[in-house]
Amino acid sequence: MKKIILNKNNRIKLLGLLLVLSPVFAWSQKQTLSLDQAIETAKSHNRELRIDSMGIGKSVQQTAITRGLLLPNINLTGQYQHYFQKPVFFGLNGNSSSSERIDYARFGGEDLAGAQVSLVQPIYNSGAKQEIQRRRLLEKQSVLTFRQKEIDVVAQVKQNYVRQLVLSERLKLQNESILRNRKALADSRYLLAQGRGLRVDTLRAYTLVKNLEPDVLRLTYALQISQQQLRNLLGDVSETEYVLADSLELSPADSIPSESGTYRLSVQQRPDLQILTLNKEISDKEIELYKSARRPVVNFVSQYQLQTQTNQFRFGNAAYPPVFFAGVQFAIPIFSGNQHVNRIALGKIERQQADLIYNNAQENLKTEVKQILASLIETSERIKTQRGVSQTAELSYSITKYRYEKGVSTRLELTDAELALTTAKANYLESVFDYLSAKIELDRVTGSGI
Repeated sequence: MKKIILNKNNRIKLLGLLLVLSPVFAWSQKQTLSLDQAIETAKSHNRELRIDSMGIGKSVQQTAITRGLLLPNINLTGQYQHYFQKPVFFGLNGNSSSSERIDYARFGGEDLAGAQVSLVQPIYNSGAKQEIQRRRLLEKQSVLTFRQKEIDVVAQVKQNYVRQLVLSERLKLQNESILRNRKALADSRYLLAQGRGLRVDTLRAYTLVKNLEPDVLRLTYALQISQQQLRNLLGDVSETEYVLADSLELSPADSIPSESGTYRLSVQQRPDLQILTLNKEISDKEIELYKSARRPVVNFVSQYQLQTQTNQFRFGNAAYPPVFFAGVQFAIPIFSGNQHVNRIALGKIERQQADLIYNNAQENLKTEVKQILASLIETSERIKTQRGVSQTAELSYSITKYRYEKGVSTRLELTDAELALTTAKANYLESVFDYLSAKIELDRVTGSGI
Protein backbone atom coordinates (compact mmCIF):
# COMPACT_ATOMS: atom_id res chain seq x y z
CA MET A 1 0.00 0.00 0.00
CA LYS A 2 2.86 2.34 0.84
CA LYS A 3 4.52 1.66 -2.53
CA ILE A 4 1.27 2.45 -4.33
CA ILE A 5 1.02 5.82 -2.53
CA LEU A 6 4.66 6.63 -3.36
CA ASN A 7 4.13 5.74 -7.01
CA LYS A 8 1.04 7.96 -7.09
CA ASN A 9 3.01 10.88 -5.59
CA ASN A 10 5.78 10.38 -8.13
CA ARG A 11 3.25 10.44 -10.96
CA ILE A 12 1.74 13.66 -9.60
CA LYS A 13 5.19 15.27 -9.37
CA LEU A 14 6.06 14.14 -12.88
CA LEU A 15 2.76 15.51 -14.22
CA GLY A 16 3.37 18.85 -12.50
CA LEU A 17 6.89 19.04 -13.91
CA LEU A 18 5.59 18.38 -17.41
CA LEU A 19 2.95 21.10 -17.01
CA VAL A 20 5.63 23.56 -15.91
CA LEU A 21 8.01 22.70 -18.74
CA SER A 22 5.37 22.38 -21.47
CA PRO A 23 5.56 26.11 -22.44
CA VAL A 24 9.33 25.76 -22.78
CA PHE A 25 8.97 22.70 -25.00
CA ALA A 26 6.31 24.44 -27.07
CA TRP A 27 8.45 27.57 -27.39
CA SER A 28 11.55 25.71 -28.52
CA GLN A 29 10.27 24.45 -31.87
CA LYS A 30 11.89 23.60 -35.15
CA GLN A 31 11.50 25.63 -38.30
CA THR A 32 12.73 24.89 -41.80
CA LEU A 33 14.75 27.77 -43.21
CA SER A 34 16.26 28.31 -46.64
CA LEU A 35 19.07 30.75 -47.35
CA ASP A 36 16.79 33.13 -49.26
CA GLN A 37 14.28 33.10 -46.39
CA ALA A 38 17.07 33.82 -43.91
CA ILE A 39 18.27 36.79 -45.96
CA GLU A 40 14.79 38.28 -46.32
CA THR A 41 14.07 37.79 -42.61
CA ALA A 42 17.34 39.48 -41.68
CA LYS A 43 16.55 42.45 -43.93
CA SER A 44 13.19 42.90 -42.21
CA HIS A 45 13.97 42.12 -38.58
CA ASN A 46 17.70 42.53 -37.95
CA ARG A 47 18.07 44.93 -35.05
CA GLU A 48 21.16 46.71 -36.40
CA LEU A 49 19.40 47.35 -39.72
CA ARG A 50 16.37 48.73 -37.91
CA ILE A 51 18.63 51.10 -35.97
CA ASP A 52 20.27 52.33 -39.18
CA SER A 53 16.88 52.72 -40.87
CA MET A 54 15.90 55.04 -38.01
CA GLY A 55 19.08 56.98 -38.77
CA ILE A 56 17.66 57.67 -42.24
CA GLY A 57 14.49 59.05 -40.67
CA LYS A 58 16.55 61.24 -38.36
CA SER A 59 18.50 62.65 -41.32
CA VAL A 60 15.27 63.44 -43.17
CA GLN A 61 13.92 65.28 -40.14
CA GLN A 62 17.19 67.21 -39.74
CA THR A 63 16.89 68.35 -43.37
CA ALA A 64 13.30 69.44 -42.76
CA ILE A 65 14.36 71.38 -39.65
CA THR A 66 17.12 73.16 -41.56
CA ARG A 67 14.75 73.97 -44.43
CA GLY A 68 12.68 75.92 -41.90
CA LEU A 69 15.44 78.55 -41.74
CA LEU A 70 14.13 79.96 -45.04
CA LEU A 71 10.47 79.93 -44.03
CA PRO A 72 8.65 82.78 -42.24
CA ASN A 73 8.70 82.93 -38.47
CA ILE A 74 5.43 84.15 -36.95
CA ASN A 75 4.99 84.73 -33.22
CA LEU A 76 2.08 85.83 -31.06
CA THR A 77 3.08 87.37 -27.74
CA GLY A 78 1.14 89.08 -24.98
CA GLN A 79 1.79 90.63 -21.61
CA TYR A 80 -0.04 92.03 -18.59
CA GLN A 81 1.39 94.25 -15.84
CA HIS A 82 -0.14 95.71 -12.69
CA TYR A 83 1.59 98.76 -11.23
CA PHE A 84 1.24 99.36 -7.53
CA GLN A 85 2.82 102.74 -8.26
CA LYS A 86 2.26 104.27 -11.63
CA PRO A 87 5.17 104.64 -14.08
CA VAL A 88 7.38 107.70 -13.62
CA PHE A 89 8.22 110.27 -16.32
CA PHE A 90 11.02 112.84 -15.74
CA GLY A 91 11.83 116.11 -17.40
CA LEU A 92 8.62 118.00 -16.89
CA ASN A 93 10.48 121.25 -15.96
CA GLY A 94 11.83 121.53 -19.48
CA ASN A 95 15.51 121.95 -20.41
CA SER A 96 16.32 124.71 -17.91
CA SER A 97 19.95 124.42 -16.88
CA SER A 98 19.55 126.67 -13.84
CA SER A 99 17.51 124.11 -11.94
CA GLU A 100 19.31 121.14 -10.46
CA ARG A 101 16.06 119.35 -9.78
CA ILE A 102 14.39 117.44 -12.58
CA ASP A 103 10.69 117.24 -12.03
CA TYR A 104 8.71 114.14 -12.67
CA ALA A 105 5.13 113.00 -12.70
CA ARG A 106 3.22 109.73 -12.78
CA PHE A 107 0.98 109.04 -15.73
CA GLY A 108 -0.91 106.08 -17.10
CA GLY A 109 -3.04 103.39 -15.65
CA GLU A 110 -2.35 100.81 -13.00
CA ASP A 111 -3.09 97.90 -15.34
CA LEU A 112 -1.24 97.53 -18.64
CA ALA A 113 -1.93 94.88 -21.28
CA GLY A 114 -0.80 94.31 -24.82
CA ALA A 115 -0.52 91.73 -27.60
CA GLN A 116 1.73 91.59 -30.67
CA VAL A 117 1.87 89.51 -33.81
CA SER A 118 5.36 89.60 -35.35
CA LEU A 119 6.61 88.28 -38.67
CA VAL A 120 10.20 87.63 -39.74
CA GLN A 121 10.76 86.44 -43.33
CA PRO A 122 14.37 85.75 -44.42
CA ILE A 123 15.20 87.51 -47.67
CA TYR A 124 18.88 86.69 -48.02
CA ASN A 125 20.67 84.10 -45.88
CA SER A 126 23.50 82.36 -47.70
CA GLY A 127 24.37 80.25 -44.66
CA ALA A 128 20.90 78.70 -44.48
CA LYS A 129 21.06 77.58 -48.12
CA GLN A 130 24.50 76.03 -47.64
CA GLU A 131 23.33 74.24 -44.51
CA ILE A 132 20.30 72.80 -46.32
CA GLN A 133 22.55 71.46 -49.08
CA ARG A 134 24.89 69.97 -46.50
CA ARG A 135 21.99 68.29 -44.73
CA ARG A 136 20.82 66.75 -48.00
CA LEU A 137 24.27 65.25 -48.49
CA LEU A 138 24.15 63.88 -44.94
CA GLU A 139 20.76 62.38 -45.77
CA LYS A 140 22.28 60.56 -48.76
CA GLN A 141 25.09 59.44 -46.52
CA SER A 142 22.67 57.86 -44.04
CA VAL A 143 21.03 55.93 -46.90
CA LEU A 144 24.43 54.64 -48.04
CA THR A 145 25.30 53.70 -44.47
CA PHE A 146 22.13 51.64 -44.29
CA ARG A 147 22.96 49.92 -47.59
CA GLN A 148 26.46 49.08 -46.37
CA LYS A 149 25.08 47.66 -43.14
CA GLU A 150 22.57 45.63 -45.17
CA ILE A 151 25.39 44.19 -47.31
CA ASP A 152 27.36 43.29 -44.17
CA VAL A 153 24.37 41.64 -42.50
CA VAL A 154 23.53 39.61 -45.62
CA ALA A 155 27.17 38.47 -45.81
CA GLN A 156 27.06 37.44 -42.15
CA VAL A 157 23.84 35.47 -42.71
CA LYS A 158 25.35 33.67 -45.71
CA GLN A 159 28.55 32.95 -43.81
CA ASN A 160 26.64 31.60 -40.82
CA TYR A 161 24.40 29.48 -43.05
CA VAL A 162 27.35 27.92 -44.88
CA ARG A 163 29.19 27.37 -41.60
CA GLN A 164 26.25 25.44 -40.17
CA LEU A 165 26.00 23.29 -43.30
CA VAL A 166 29.70 22.46 -43.10
CA LEU A 167 29.51 21.80 -39.35
CA SER A 168 26.57 19.45 -39.90
CA GLU A 169 28.52 17.55 -42.54
CA ARG A 170 31.57 17.44 -40.30
CA LEU A 171 29.46 16.13 -37.42
CA LYS A 172 27.92 13.52 -39.68
CA LEU A 173 31.38 12.50 -40.92
CA GLN A 174 32.70 12.31 -37.37
CA ASN A 175 29.80 10.12 -36.24
CA GLU A 176 30.38 7.81 -39.20
CA SER A 177 34.04 7.55 -38.24
CA ILE A 178 33.10 6.76 -34.63
CA LEU A 179 30.71 4.04 -35.80
CA ARG A 180 33.41 2.47 -37.93
CA ASN A 181 35.93 2.62 -35.11
CA ARG A 182 33.44 1.27 -32.57
CA LYS A 183 32.81 -1.67 -34.87
CA ALA A 184 36.56 -2.15 -35.10
CA LEU A 185 36.76 -2.01 -31.29
CA ALA A 186 34.01 -4.61 -30.97
CA ASP A 187 35.83 -6.87 -33.47
CA SER A 188 39.10 -6.45 -31.60
CA ARG A 189 37.46 -7.34 -28.28
CA TYR A 190 35.83 -10.37 -29.86
CA LEU A 191 39.11 -11.59 -31.35
CA LEU A 192 40.90 -10.92 -28.06
CA ALA A 193 38.30 -12.96 -26.18
CA GLN A 194 38.73 -15.77 -28.70
CA GLY A 195 42.49 -15.65 -28.28
CA ARG A 196 43.00 -14.74 -31.92
CA GLY A 197 43.81 -11.04 -31.42
CA LEU A 198 46.35 -8.93 -29.63
CA ARG A 199 45.60 -6.77 -26.64
CA VAL A 200 47.49 -3.90 -28.22
CA ASP A 201 45.01 -3.88 -31.14
CA THR A 202 42.10 -3.53 -28.69
CA LEU A 203 43.86 -0.73 -26.84
CA ARG A 204 44.60 1.07 -30.11
CA ALA A 205 40.96 0.79 -31.24
CA TYR A 206 39.71 2.01 -27.87
CA THR A 207 42.09 4.99 -27.98
CA LEU A 208 40.91 5.95 -31.47
CA VAL A 209 37.26 5.94 -30.38
CA LYS A 210 37.94 8.08 -27.31
CA ASN A 211 40.03 10.52 -29.34
CA LEU A 212 37.13 11.07 -31.74
CA GLU A 213 34.41 11.66 -29.12
CA PRO A 214 35.61 15.16 -28.01
CA ASP A 215 35.42 16.34 -31.64
CA VAL A 216 31.74 15.40 -31.70
CA LEU A 217 31.16 17.49 -28.58
CA ARG A 218 33.11 20.41 -30.03
CA LEU A 219 31.16 20.32 -33.30
CA THR A 220 27.84 20.04 -31.45
CA TYR A 221 28.54 23.12 -29.35
CA ALA A 222 29.79 24.99 -32.44
CA LEU A 223 26.45 24.25 -34.14
CA GLN A 224 24.51 25.50 -31.11
CA ILE A 225 26.52 28.72 -31.04
CA SER A 226 25.99 29.21 -34.78
CA GLN A 227 22.25 28.72 -34.26
CA GLN A 228 22.25 31.43 -31.60
CA GLN A 229 24.22 33.76 -33.88
CA LEU A 230 21.72 33.11 -36.68
CA ARG A 231 18.82 33.95 -34.38
CA ASN A 232 20.53 37.23 -33.48
CA LEU A 233 21.07 38.06 -37.15
CA LEU A 234 17.42 37.33 -37.93
CA GLY A 235 16.18 39.36 -34.96
CA ASP A 236 14.60 36.26 -33.43
CA VAL A 237 14.20 36.46 -29.65
CA SER A 238 12.73 32.96 -29.33
CA GLU A 239 14.57 29.67 -28.99
CA THR A 240 13.56 28.40 -32.42
CA GLU A 241 15.79 25.68 -33.81
CA TYR A 242 16.30 26.26 -37.51
CA VAL A 243 16.53 23.28 -39.82
CA LEU A 244 18.50 24.38 -42.87
CA ALA A 245 16.70 23.49 -46.08
CA ASP A 246 19.56 24.17 -48.50
CA SER A 247 22.64 22.04 -49.00
CA LEU A 248 26.25 22.63 -49.90
CA GLU A 249 26.41 23.27 -53.62
CA LEU A 250 29.32 24.21 -55.84
CA SER A 251 28.96 25.68 -59.29
CA PRO A 252 31.87 24.45 -61.41
CA ALA A 253 30.78 26.78 -64.21
CA ASP A 254 31.41 29.85 -62.05
CA SER A 255 34.33 31.77 -63.48
CA ILE A 256 36.67 33.84 -61.35
CA PRO A 257 36.47 37.51 -62.41
CA SER A 258 39.49 39.56 -63.34
CA GLU A 259 41.21 41.72 -60.78
CA SER A 260 40.80 44.97 -62.71
CA GLY A 261 37.11 44.34 -63.41
CA THR A 262 36.43 43.46 -59.79
CA TYR A 263 38.19 46.60 -58.62
CA ARG A 264 36.22 48.86 -60.96
CA LEU A 265 32.95 47.22 -59.94
CA SER A 266 33.80 47.68 -56.27
CA VAL A 267 34.59 51.37 -56.72
CA GLN A 268 31.28 51.90 -58.52
CA GLN A 269 29.00 49.90 -56.23
CA ARG A 270 30.44 49.85 -52.71
CA PRO A 271 28.41 52.14 -50.44
CA ASP A 272 31.32 52.78 -48.06
CA LEU A 273 33.44 54.21 -50.89
CA GLN A 274 30.48 56.34 -51.99
CA ILE A 275 30.26 57.58 -48.41
CA LEU A 276 33.91 58.65 -48.56
CA THR A 277 33.17 60.50 -51.82
CA LEU A 278 30.25 62.23 -50.12
CA ASN A 279 32.55 63.21 -47.24
CA LYS A 280 34.58 65.29 -49.69
CA GLU A 281 31.43 67.06 -50.93
CA ILE A 282 30.29 67.62 -47.35
CA SER A 283 33.67 69.17 -46.51
CA ASP A 284 33.29 71.54 -49.50
CA LYS A 285 29.82 72.54 -48.29
CA GLU A 286 31.15 73.16 -44.80
CA ILE A 287 33.83 75.48 -46.21
CA GLU A 288 31.11 77.38 -48.11
CA LEU A 289 29.04 77.46 -44.92
CA TYR A 290 31.93 79.01 -42.98
CA LYS A 291 32.46 81.57 -45.75
CA SER A 292 28.77 82.49 -45.80
CA ALA A 293 28.98 83.47 -42.13
CA ARG A 294 30.93 86.54 -43.29
CA ARG A 295 28.09 87.67 -45.58
CA PRO A 296 25.16 89.88 -44.50
CA VAL A 297 21.77 88.52 -43.47
CA VAL A 298 18.64 90.38 -44.62
CA ASN A 299 15.16 89.80 -43.17
CA PHE A 300 11.74 91.32 -43.74
CA VAL A 301 10.16 92.20 -40.37
CA SER A 302 6.64 93.28 -39.50
CA GLN A 303 4.58 93.65 -36.35
CA TYR A 304 0.99 94.46 -35.43
CA GLN A 305 0.45 95.48 -31.81
CA LEU A 306 -2.51 96.28 -29.57
CA GLN A 307 -1.93 97.91 -26.18
CA THR A 308 -4.05 99.46 -23.47
CA GLN A 309 -3.93 100.94 -19.98
CA THR A 310 -6.68 101.19 -17.38
CA ASN A 311 -7.38 101.33 -13.67
CA GLN A 312 -9.09 98.80 -11.42
CA PHE A 313 -9.19 96.23 -14.23
CA ARG A 314 -11.73 98.15 -16.32
CA PHE A 315 -10.50 96.71 -19.63
CA GLY A 316 -14.02 96.84 -21.07
CA ASN A 317 -13.98 100.64 -21.13
CA ALA A 318 -10.31 100.97 -22.11
CA ALA A 319 -8.98 102.07 -25.48
CA TYR A 320 -6.98 99.67 -27.67
CA PRO A 321 -4.91 101.74 -30.08
CA PRO A 322 -3.13 99.62 -32.70
CA VAL A 323 0.47 99.98 -33.84
CA PHE A 324 1.60 98.45 -37.11
CA PHE A 325 4.95 98.59 -38.86
CA ALA A 326 6.93 96.77 -41.55
CA GLY A 327 10.54 97.07 -42.62
CA VAL A 328 13.78 95.43 -43.57
CA GLN A 329 16.40 94.33 -41.07
CA PHE A 330 19.98 93.44 -41.94
CA ALA A 331 23.07 92.37 -40.06
CA ILE A 332 26.61 92.66 -41.39
CA PRO A 333 29.33 90.77 -39.49
CA ILE A 334 32.40 92.97 -39.03
CA PHE A 335 34.69 91.19 -36.59
CA SER A 336 34.18 87.96 -34.67
CA GLY A 337 37.59 87.29 -33.17
CA ASN A 338 38.90 85.60 -36.37
CA GLN A 339 36.48 82.71 -35.82
CA HIS A 340 35.33 82.66 -39.44
CA VAL A 341 38.90 82.67 -40.77
CA ASN A 342 39.91 79.83 -38.48
CA ARG A 343 36.82 77.78 -39.33
CA ILE A 344 37.55 78.14 -43.05
CA ALA A 345 41.12 76.96 -42.43
CA LEU A 346 39.75 74.04 -40.41
CA GLY A 347 37.38 73.12 -43.25
CA LYS A 348 40.25 73.07 -45.74
CA ILE A 349 42.23 70.72 -43.48
CA GLU A 350 39.21 68.41 -43.18
CA ARG A 351 38.86 68.47 -47.00
CA GLN A 352 42.50 67.37 -47.43
CA GLN A 353 41.96 64.70 -44.81
CA ALA A 354 38.90 63.40 -46.70
CA ASP A 355 41.00 63.12 -49.88
CA LEU A 356 43.69 61.13 -48.09
CA ILE A 357 41.13 58.82 -46.48
CA TYR A 358 39.52 58.12 -49.86
CA ASN A 359 42.86 57.45 -51.57
CA ASN A 360 43.91 55.16 -48.73
CA ALA A 361 40.61 53.25 -48.98
CA GLN A 362 41.19 52.74 -52.72
CA GLU A 363 44.66 51.31 -52.12
CA ASN A 364 43.35 49.02 -49.39
CA LEU A 365 40.59 47.91 -51.75
CA LYS A 366 43.15 46.85 -54.35
CA THR A 367 44.89 44.68 -51.75
CA GLU A 368 41.57 43.25 -50.54
CA VAL A 369 40.43 42.37 -54.07
CA LYS A 370 43.75 40.71 -54.86
CA GLN A 371 43.60 38.68 -51.64
CA ILE A 372 40.02 37.49 -52.21
CA LEU A 373 40.63 36.49 -55.83
CA ALA A 374 43.81 34.66 -54.82
CA SER A 375 41.80 32.81 -52.17
CA LEU A 376 39.16 31.87 -54.76
CA ILE A 377 41.80 30.49 -57.13
CA GLU A 378 43.61 28.63 -54.36
CA THR A 379 40.47 27.10 -52.83
CA SER A 380 39.03 26.08 -56.21
CA GLU A 381 42.26 24.21 -57.01
CA ARG A 382 42.29 22.73 -53.52
CA ILE A 383 38.72 21.48 -54.00
CA LYS A 384 39.70 19.65 -57.18
CA THR A 385 42.66 18.06 -55.41
CA GLN A 386 40.75 17.15 -52.26
CA ARG A 387 37.87 15.72 -54.28
CA GLY A 388 40.30 13.34 -55.99
CA VAL A 389 42.04 12.53 -52.70
CA SER A 390 38.69 11.81 -51.05
CA GLN A 391 37.65 9.46 -53.84
CA THR A 392 41.03 7.72 -53.68
CA ALA A 393 40.83 7.39 -49.89
CA GLU A 394 37.32 5.95 -50.12
CA LEU A 395 38.45 3.39 -52.70
CA SER A 396 41.50 2.56 -50.61
CA TYR A 397 39.36 2.01 -47.52
CA SER A 398 36.97 -0.27 -49.44
CA ILE A 399 39.86 -2.37 -50.76
CA THR A 400 41.58 -2.52 -47.37
CA LYS A 401 38.31 -3.48 -45.67
CA TYR A 402 37.74 -6.24 -48.20
CA ARG A 403 41.29 -7.50 -47.73
CA TYR A 404 40.90 -7.39 -43.96
CA GLU A 405 37.70 -9.40 -44.10
CA LYS A 406 39.53 -11.97 -46.20
CA GLY A 407 42.38 -12.08 -43.69
CA VAL A 408 44.95 -10.53 -46.03
CA SER A 409 45.35 -7.07 -44.40
CA THR A 410 46.00 -6.28 -40.76
CA ARG A 411 43.84 -4.32 -38.37
CA LEU A 412 46.47 -1.55 -38.36
CA GLU A 413 46.19 -1.15 -42.14
CA LEU A 414 42.40 -0.89 -41.90
CA THR A 415 42.69 1.71 -39.13
CA ASP A 416 45.13 3.76 -41.18
CA ALA A 417 42.81 3.58 -44.21
CA GLU A 418 39.83 4.70 -42.12
CA LEU A 419 41.80 7.62 -40.68
CA ALA A 420 42.96 8.64 -44.16
CA LEU A 421 39.35 8.52 -45.41
CA THR A 422 38.05 10.68 -42.56
CA THR A 423 40.89 13.17 -42.95
CA ALA A 424 40.39 13.42 -46.73
CA LYS A 425 36.66 14.08 -46.41
CA ALA A 426 37.24 16.63 -43.64
CA ASN A 427 39.83 18.43 -45.76
CA TYR A 428 37.41 18.47 -48.68
CA LEU A 429 34.70 20.03 -46.51
CA GLU A 430 37.18 22.61 -45.28
CA SER A 431 38.09 23.47 -48.89
CA VAL A 432 34.41 23.86 -49.78
CA PHE A 433 33.84 26.14 -46.80
CA ASP A 434 36.88 28.30 -47.67
CA TYR A 435 35.74 28.58 -51.30
CA LEU A 436 32.15 29.56 -50.41
CA SER A 437 33.44 32.01 -47.80
CA ALA A 438 35.65 33.64 -50.41
CA LYS A 439 32.66 33.96 -52.78
CA ILE A 440 30.60 35.58 -50.02
CA GLU A 441 33.46 37.96 -49.31
CA LEU A 442 33.73 38.76 -53.03
CA ASP A 443 30.02 39.71 -53.11
CA ARG A 444 30.50 41.90 -50.06
CA VAL A 445 33.58 43.64 -51.47
CA THR A 446 31.91 44.37 -54.80
CA GLY A 447 28.77 45.65 -53.07
CA SER A 448 26.56 43.10 -54.80
CA GLY A 449 25.77 41.02 -51.72
CA ILE A 450 22.11 42.06 -51.60
